[in-house]
Amino acid sequence: MPVAANKIHRFSYADYLTWNDGKRWEIIDGIPYAMSPAPSRKHQYISGNLFNHFKNYLKGKKCKVYSAPFDIRLAHNAKITDDELVQHVLQPDVLVYCNNDQLDQKGGFGAPDLVIEIISEYTFRKDAVIKKSLYEEYGVREYWLIDPIYETVTIYIYSKRKGKFGNAKKYERDKTIGVHIFPDLRIDLNEVFEE
Repeated sequence: MPVAANKIHRFSYADYLTWNDGKRWEIIDGIPYAMSPAPSRKHQYISGNLFNHFKNYLKGKKCKVYSAPFDIRLAHNAKITDDELVQHVLQPDVLVYCNNDQLDQKGGFGAPDLVIEIISEYTFRKDAVIKKSLYEEYGVREYWLIDPIYETVTIYIYSKRKGKFGNAKKYERDKTIGVHIFPDLRIDLNEVFEE
């Protein structure tokens, strides 16, 4: 007789909404992950600099930029109101949605157009492997991984035709980079990493 496998309890966004322990959480595949300790000072000014770049650029446009804490909910075969079916709840550092139908008072539902994660020693594996895989699966159009220590930006562009991210492109601080989803926007990385 086969031995029953241990069943892992998986949580949904509906469960998440009941947690009031004062901590920030993400849920990946129904498994809760406590957010790392307060971000470093450098993390915060990089996040703020990027948010300001996008906010200024998007003024008067349909796309909107948000920063953490801001929940994005990912689920296949679910509607924006199906909290019990959502088993992925993420809080990227900076994100852009261009479809207002994906937004409600709780945050965003479905893939944002742009996601930016600022990595740390605590979040590298989660951001560079686990969350990258989810963002790819759900079709995030552009994903940036920022390393504040080495002052680099690694960018992944989603290919709808291939159904996955293309090869990563890495940029150092002294570069000015284009934003794939906004062809007329250029960002000087010196300004991003500047305190």
